[in-house]
Amino acid sequence: MRTTVVAAALAATALIPQAVAQAAPVRLGTCGSGQLCLWAKPEFGGARQVHELSTIDIESCVPLPAGRTVQALANRTGRPVTTYQSAECNETGEFETYPGGGTWVPQSPYQVRAFKVWEN
Repeated sequence: MRTTVVAAALAATALIPQAVAQAAPVRLGTCGSGQLCLWAKPEFGGARQVHELSTIDIESCVPLPAGRTVQALANRTGRPVTTYQSAECNETGEFETYPGGGTWVPQSPYQVRAFKVWEN
């Protein structure tokens, strides 16, 4: 019995590289220079929101509309952007800062409900 379990485990792990090799590459979402682009679904899917520095107060919390969350993003603002699990930008929940030189995140590790754009 033990030999059968070990053989089955080895056979299953031998298939993993083939499955990875066949996986389609992630397509980056469209996001223009100077923009912060947010998508409702992973892999840059669903509705897209676009924010530009001219409409954002730097270092201020920008909550998403009530009931909306983001699961993918691209930061092309040229400035660091922090995304927050909390709609109030509280650091008691999850948060992460992304560089502004061109960062694409196909799936956030949490539901994003707010963000802040920082000075360089």
